[in-house]
Amino acid sequence: MKLKGKKKNFVEKNSFLVTGHISVTSYGFAFFKNIEGDTQDVFISKKDTNRAINGDLVLVKITKKKSRKKIKGKVLKIIKRKRKNFVGVLKLKTHSKYAYVKVYDNTIHVDILIQEQELKIYKNNEKVLTNIILWPKESKNPIGKIIKSFGISGEYNTEIFSLLFEYGFPYKFSKKIEKETKKIMEKENFDLRLRRDMRHINTFTIDPLDAKDFDDALSIKKLDSETWEIGIHIADVSYYIKEGSLLDKEAYNRATSIYLMGKVIPMLPEEISNNLCSLLPEEDKLCFSYIFNMNSKGKILKNWFGKTIIRSNKRFTYEEVQEIIEKNKGEYHEDIMDLFFFSKIISKNRLKNGAIFLDRFDTKFHLDSENNPIDIFFEKNHEAHRLIEEFMLLTNRKISEFVSLNLDGKPSRNTYVYRIHEEPDYQKISFLKSIIEPLGYILDLKNLKDSINSILKKIHGKPEKNMIENSILRCMSKAKYSTKNRGHYGLSFIYYSHFTSPIRRYSDIIAHRLLCFYLSNKKNEIKPIDFYEEQSKHCSNQERLAIDVEREFLKFMQVKYIKKFLGKKFNGVIIGLTEWCIYIDLLFFQIEGMIRLRDLKEDYYSLHSNNYSIIGKNKGKIFRLGDKIQVKIIDVNIEKKKIILEWLMKKDKIKLLHKEEQK
Repeated sequence: MKLKGKKKNFVEKNSFLVTGHISVTSYGFAFFKNIEGDTQDVFISKKDTNRAINGDLVLVKITKKKSRKKIKGKVLKIIKRKRKNFVGVLKLKTHSKYAYVKVYDNTIHVDILIQEQELKIYKNNEKVLTNIILWPKESKNPIGKIIKSFGISGEYNTEIFSLLFEYGFPYKFSKKIEKETKKIMEKENFDLRLRRDMRHINTFTIDPLDAKDFDDALSIKKLDSETWEIGIHIADVSYYIKEGSLLDKEAYNRATSIYLMGKVIPMLPEEISNNLCSLLPEEDKLCFSYIFNMNSKGKILKNWFGKTIIRSNKRFTYEEVQEIIEKNKGEYHEDIMDLFFFSKIISKNRLKNGAIFLDRFDTKFHLDSENNPIDIFFEKNHEAHRLIEEFMLLTNRKISEFVSLNLDGKPSRNTYVYRIHEEPDYQKISFLKSIIEPLGYILDLKNLKDSINSILKKIHGKPEKNMIENSILRCMSKAKYSTKNRGHYGLSFIYYSHFTSPIRRYSDIIAHRLLCFYLSNKKNEIKPIDFYEEQSKHCSNQERLAIDVEREFLKFMQVKYIKKFLGKKFNGVIIGLTEWCIYIDLLFFQIEGMIRLRDLKEDYYSLHSNNYSIIGKNKGKIFRLGDKIQVKIIDVNIEKKKIILEWLMKKDKIKLLHKEEQK
């Protein structure tokens, strides 16, 4: 380890002063990384953290002793706090001058004390935002001041407001934004001279039952016995949202809509997302469209990209279209069946080309009048979903190819924003192989995509399905936006962009604007590529934060729902192992719970060096990822979003450790 910053006047021999960020555990001890990028962690005991908080930039004295492998350090000074504001739950203590705020997300490892005079307007168990104002040197706990309350912890709106605040997403739009929105709504006028009129062709939207923003529509027209004209029409949001306007800046800052159970936090004001730009039935709407002719074998004969005006004939839900597909009857059934026929050809070609087919489902809840979860259900993609998905994927690919390639097929070098998905980490793939092979699944590293698709088919209906699917996803790189095209590994597309959801994704607005420049020969208005790369990074970052918000809120709803099942027994599958706990997928709910290793009384269990099994020290019993077990729900902590389980071991189903592993 290369240590820098040696200062003989301040430290004894063999000690060094270094600057870096500290990582404090929930137990109070910490690890430190030198800002110069050294890879080896420095251990800091609880008594030597000197009031540092997780993520702080600190000055540390490091002592390296030859007799010990572990490098130890001591915090001398906090250079810069990562944060001073924290969201936690207020806990009032009877007969005390102090209350305290307990923070559950590991951003701070100690409770924050609140003085008595601060508590007049606050109640026990309120979720609050607090600011650290003082941390006396002799005190284990800082003193804070409450800035605002989000409401009682565990309530629907409280959890939404506090989550959005923590992740930096605004909940409401400012009055200035509302004023600009009103002007746009009042000034609605169409210039049809440069638009292709598609209002005479059968057109419809297909969306979830609770959807309010419809940003894509399909049209179809039979030209002759062998040829159909198909149109994919996307709301022309960039026509209304001018670059550099207040609304544009607000949409860019948010970069994405956030979809929570029972509520949407939109990227654009609802007057625009649910009304002006939404492709509502029986209303003239402006679109950016991809229109192509296709023959009966699914071959595209010609393409057209440009601005249109449409008039949707019908707003379908996925359930309505699924019923039409299954019964081959209903309103516009001939058009829908034709689109379904072509979508199957497109899907077959895509999978044949090497795309990975991951058919997942979403966990949903029925909510009561106060938005409490009262029943769980699982929403799976059916043919109606895949119909829409295939045409959206096709549109995103074809538009990306149109911008990126000349007529001769050679790269155009045009600036564009791509949706890229790089090859998986092959170390993770090797680990995946070692996990699933004991379960009877063979992963062929030389023919990876076909092998993954084969496994995904085989696990259908199996208890280990969720665990294996999640393991496969963890191997994959995260998709992101970039001006540097690297293709999309999962879809097996060389060129791919996001174009079809401009109401809810800012990346699509960028793609619309750039395509418009190319179609209207206004390349001189395109900004330097660094500008779009910066926008791409921002959209990627905001997307990841939005996904985190959605996952955290789903966890809250899951834990709140499962509390009514305390003491009940369920089947589960081992899906994760650490040195301290076992993670279990509760099959009936598709919800994750945990068993603490210390709670296993039958033997002393520890994590095997392969990281996918645990071993009993005395009896040599082994349990692996994918093993099906029976558990009882013994504790549910809504604030920590944790479900604690008890393992009900069945001796006749315990797997014994192989002799080789015992050695």
